[in-house]
Amino acid sequence: MKRRTASQHSALGDQRRPEGLCPSADMEPVSSTGRPVQITVTDGYDLKGFKGDTPVTFIRSEFNQVVLGDSAKVAVSPEGTAKYNFTSSFEFNPEGGITLDDLAHKPVFLTMTEVLPKEKKQKDEKTLVLGQAVVDLLPLLEGESSFETIIPLHPMPGSPLESLRSGAKQCSLEVKVFVAEPLLTTAQTSGGNLLKVTLEAAYSVPESFIPVGPQQNYMVGLQVPSFGEKDYPILFKNGTLKIGGEREPVPRPKKWPIANILAPGANNIPDSFIIGGPYEEEEGELNRPEDREFRNQAECIKKRIVWDLESRCYLDPPAVVSFQKRIADCRFWPVEITRVPLTTVPKGKAAKFDKTDDESQLSFHGVAYVNMVPLLYPGVKRIRGAFHVYPYVDSTVYEKTKCLFSFFRDTGHHLLQNNKIGGINSPLSKSVVSKNLKEDKVVKEKDIDGRPRPGEMQAPSIKSQSSDNPLETEPSLSHNPEGQQYVEAGTYIVLEIQLDKALVPKRMPEELARRVKDMIPPRPPLTRRTGGAQKAVSDYHMQIKNISRAILDEYHRMFGKQVTKLGSDMDSETLEEQKCQLNYELNCSGKYFAFKEQLKHAVVKIVREKYLKTTPFESQEELQTFISELYVFLVDQMHVALNQTMPDDVQGTVSTIYTSDEQLRLFAFEAEVNENFEMAAVYYEERLVREPQNLDHWLDYGAFCLLTEDNIKAQECFRRALSLNQNHIHSLLLCGVLAVLMENYEQAEIFFEDATCLEPTNVVAWTLLGLYYEIQNNDIRMEMAFHEGFKQLQARMVQAQVMKQGSTGIVEYIEEGGKMESSLGPWGITNNSTTAMKVEATAGPRDPSYIPDDFLEESSKLQAGSQECILSLQTQDPIINQKPSNMLLKDIPAKKEPSKCQDSSTFLHPGPHGVSQTPATIFMETIRFLMKVNAVQYVHRVLAHELLCPQGGPSCEYYLVLAQTHLLKKDFAKAEEYLQQAAQMDYLNPNVWGMKGHLYFLSGNHGEAKACYERTISFVVDASEMHFIFLRLGHIYLEEKEYEKAKKTYLQVCKRSPSCLTWLGLGIACYRLEELTEAEDALSEANALNNYNAEVWAYLALVSLKAGRELEAEQAYKYTMKLKLKDETLLAEIHMVQETVGFGNPSF
Repeated sequence: MKRRTASQHSALGDQRRPEGLCPSADMEPVSSTGRPVQITVTDGYDLKGFKGDTPVTFIRSEFNQVVLGDSAKVAVSPEGTAKYNFTSSFEFNPEGGITLDDLAHKPVFLTMTEVLPKEKKQKDEKTLVLGQAVVDLLPLLEGESSFETIIPLHPMPGSPLESLRSGAKQCSLEVKVFVAEPLLTTAQTSGGNLLKVTLEAAYSVPESFIPVGPQQNYMVGLQVPSFGEKDYPILFKNGTLKIGGEREPVPRPKKWPIANILAPGANNIPDSFIIGGPYEEEEGELNRPEDREFRNQAECIKKRIVWDLESRCYLDPPAVVSFQKRIADCRFWPVEITRVPLTTVPKGKAAKFDKTDDESQLSFHGVAYVNMVPLLYPGVKRIRGAFHVYPYVDSTVYEKTKCLFSFFRDTGHHLLQNNKIGGINSPLSKSVVSKNLKEDKVVKEKDIDGRPRPGEMQAPSIKSQSSDNPLETEPSLSHNPEGQQYVEAGTYIVLEIQLDKALVPKRMPEELARRVKDMIPPRPPLTRRTGGAQKAVSDYHMQIKNISRAILDEYHRMFGKQVTKLGSDMDSETLEEQKCQLNYELNCSGKYFAFKEQLKHAVVKIVREKYLKTTPFESQEELQTFISELYVFLVDQMHVALNQTMPDDVQGTVSTIYTSDEQLRLFAFEAEVNENFEMAAVYYEERLVREPQNLDHWLDYGAFCLLTEDNIKAQECFRRALSLNQNHIHSLLLCGVLAVLMENYEQAEIFFEDATCLEPTNVVAWTLLGLYYEIQNNDIRMEMAFHEGFKQLQARMVQAQVMKQGSTGIVEYIEEGGKMESSLGPWGITNNSTTAMKVEATAGPRDPSYIPDDFLEESSKLQAGSQECILSLQTQDPIINQKPSNMLLKDIPAKKEPSKCQDSSTFLHPGPHGVSQTPATIFMETIRFLMKVNAVQYVHRVLAHELLCPQGGPSCEYYLVLAQTHLLKKDFAKAEEYLQQAAQMDYLNPNVWGMKGHLYFLSGNHGEAKACYERTISFVVDASEMHFIFLRLGHIYLEEKEYEKAKKTYLQVCKRSPSCLTWLGLGIACYRLEELTEAEDALSEANALNNYNAEVWAYLALVSLKAGRELEAEQAYKYTMKLKLKDETLLAEIHMVQETVGFGNPSF
């Protein structure tokens, strides 16, 4: 390795960065004098020399191509150890010497040399280099002022240290690094950052790249924004062209981007490796399932150029701000690739390669566009991926990145002389160095306002940024035929960009949980008090039961034989006589007094706990009033306790019909659909009264309030549910949705972010978070949330696909242009679009709840004209069965629903009788969730995204959801139009026909509704919800007097999901068929489920009249009138039958 003297170092300074580029220069003032950085080599271990067992060695320390000093000559002990205690140092001076950036990417080299013994007639000592060690100074940039480490000593080729490699121990040096005080200021520690760029390889390079012939230098370059007038250039050179045949090993070490390192092992950066990873988890362009085969071939078989270099750059706080702003402004950064021929220039004994100054030598100029936006996602510190290489054409580069300069062509050819501008240890003559400095000055003068931007691409010459037409003379694609070979070969580079700290901090889950807790304090289930009013009454009941048992025992002792003898023939006089004798015995024996004392304590507790009386009464009247009230209460509670101990036979004959929570939910839903909102509210409130700690009940009631547009009450319900369980995902999401609808945007962000932290795999949570960011006009975070949602959806699809292959059929992926085919089911669809587009929403930033219908109708015309590409969506599951989720087609399970605390996939999947399906897009899954909870106000925005989504668009399910929203508004014309479009897209979808039936039924066209319903139930696969289809079809049969069909239909629905309305329909059909016994049974079931239905009482009255039961007929008629039967025709029929049989109406 070529070394400089200390004087040369002070004269030349740092050659990597032009003047004014040092980020630290703009930080808070530091001392003008340098601060020494001391490197001390204390000991060496497991050493060995060329000659003898105790070789004499010394250590040479170098930094920044400057020799810092040599140690004393030390003899190695026979055990292989040596004590050097050698200290060298250099000055850190950010104002004009060694900077923080130098410490980031330049290591200290420690070279061990053996001094051979002098031979006869030998004047000078001979030396041989044994090995070289590398000290990484990165800990100094992490805030440390000193550190100790044991570093391996990498042997030179042919060195005796090589034989130790196969042994148990490797030769090493113990090193200490020390500075008097930390090199980073407080502002630099908190606001600075460290950027690491790793270039792994370029795969599938053009066939014209051959290892024979003139040698080529393969180079890749990019520029990093810095605070000041210039950008900071990063250059990787000397890539190795490989023929291929095997995959590059992982993990493999990253290498220093420094030339002429003596020991081969010293090229490797300590503890820094390329570890690879699954393609699907990359951030680049070739991460889709259909790219897997191409990637495998390219990385195993085809030619590639390998660098495996890591370059570092320290960014001070102003540079971090500039870096972040440039990413937001440009999004895509250009990473240029080229090759330059090398010419052999003999110098002395060695020959090395240097590039000629002819600009025409720049060939195969290509560019890759790296999307840097993920670095602005909260908490993201690293992006890694594969990026296609395209020919460098100025107009295309400018269009994509707004960049006017080419890294290689426009910033001066002196950049190509070093692996990294001024910072790579390559041997350069003084003339070359001085030439570089001059060129650097010229370039800087020309580049005052024109530093390259991230994602920029090369321009044919340096253009003035003040020019109005900077691309007038740019060449066409034909001017870069060599670069076109990259496209033909499918070349791509694998690149990693990593930061020490995320540019955008991510809120910690603990902070989000705390803020949610501050907004909605948790309400744990109430613990029962050990000494409260309820406990006092319970103790009183227990004492009453104990005393009653004792009195019964005494009674049996006194009169047991008499009772056995007389049995049921005992008269009242005998009982009265026994009572008197029992009272006498209790008083005489003192048991009566004992019983009173036993009961006294329980009564005192009731007075204190139940009536809260702990102070003397103010008057005698107050005392008497209280004693009377207490006496009545105690007697009532005594009867309660006695009835529990000895229940009355008459009371036991009264049967109670208990309705389950699932039945109440079904009844409430029936009332919703029939627009009997008052009755629906009664059912929902009854569920809450039964189980106020059940958050599912609060969510259902909140969804009902959303349907009735009572947003305030809905918000109260969702927040109450969240207070019961602050980790419940759907409660968080619904609280967020209500916060958006009520324009509490700060709270909405907290709710959505907390949901994504609690369940990172929840697709709906990420989608709703993205929609929130869209409302806030935060495009970068919106893209981040949607991207994460699609990634989770794809992962779930892959998992589901694996399960389907073994259970429901064989699914084959046919990778021909990304095409996928399936052998499953008539409702499977193929969706392989990979088009990318930007989702544009027309609603303003403060209008989250509405998007005009005309936008939804015409958005399909805008798809082809969408401009920027921010979402690249990929459908992995070829089986997409259509199913709407809407108010008329909700899931009413026959069994208890799974807990909503489970994963969202359980919550969103249809019931057991629905059409199974997997959503194609995150937006459709979100639509299903919103429709399930009646958040129709929010659905319009998501529908716009679904329409513009490459994997979405106008689908059958899309039109079904649109039709449902118009049905809710009673806009039957629009609903019919959308249903016609849905039928054209999927004629065999039972949900289409079910929805059409509902449309015709609600619009009064029962004939068409009947035909649609009959078609729906004739399908092999049921619609998503058959309850109302059967219910309304049976109603139409009754209207048309097809009673046998009505009976059959109602029987089916009674088996699936029985309710008052289903049993009523069955009872009516049986009554019309003169099957009075079956009719009475069915009507009795209906009455047991809901005894407030006037129509049930009316038909019970008719059945009783026909059966000749006068009392029952009058009772049923009385309740019919009391509940105000609205069907005048039915009421007239009852009166007619009453007149015929001559009874049933008490008013006659």
